[in-house]
Amino acid sequence: MKTKIGILGSGNVGQALAKGFIKNDHEVMIGTRNTSKLEDWQKESGDKGRVGSMQEAAQFGDILVLAVKGSAAKDALTLAGQANLAGKTIIDATNPIADKAPDNGVLHFFTDLEASLMEKLQADFADAHFVKAFNSVGSALMVDPQFGGMEKPTMFICGNDDNAKEEVKQILERFGWESEDMGPAAAARAIEPLCILWCIPGFARNEWMHAFKLLKK
Repeated sequence: MKTKIGILGSGNVGQALAKGFIKNDHEVMIGTRNTSKLEDWQKESGDKGRVGSMQEAAQFGDILVLAVKGSAAKDALTLAGQANLAGKTIIDATNPIADKAPDNGVLHFFTDLEASLMEKLQADFADAHFVKAFNSVGSALMVDPQFGGMEKPTMFICGNDDNAKEEVKQILERFGWESEDMGPAAAARAIEPLCILWCIPGFARNEWMHAFKLLKK
């Protein structure tokens, strides 16, 4: 598998996935607008972890992870540079969460069910290969999730490029997940709202340690 990973975003999601990739013997660069805030992370990560700009992280990574607020996703990709994204798999962990307080624990999105955020990003950066993943679980469970000996939880993915999805499936397996391919990018219209459902127990009862599981007969 390709070994260099560029993470676009330095928040909890970006750092959690970066640690997971380093644990699985990948070299990682986190791209951020403020490199100084990651000094401690870089020290902890040793020689496999680096920090740079969005553009530098995009240039560095064979595979990229988009881990920013949904409202900042297009700007982050623009800073990364079209040429640095072309032909690369981009794991899209974003959600189109609006800057508005939840209503009875239900988040508001700035998209609707006719067009997902990932579809818009795929259209704007057509030479990249977006795969939706890691958007329907919290950062604490993204790597090696444990649920008392139960079967692996399910990560729903989608994207237009089969080779890119195969790369993401391999990553998910190494990170302790089973993957369920829901088809092309249009399926993100259903996968992105899983974030809303996942967050409701958290807002209602402060319960955040859960994940989805698809059962088959």
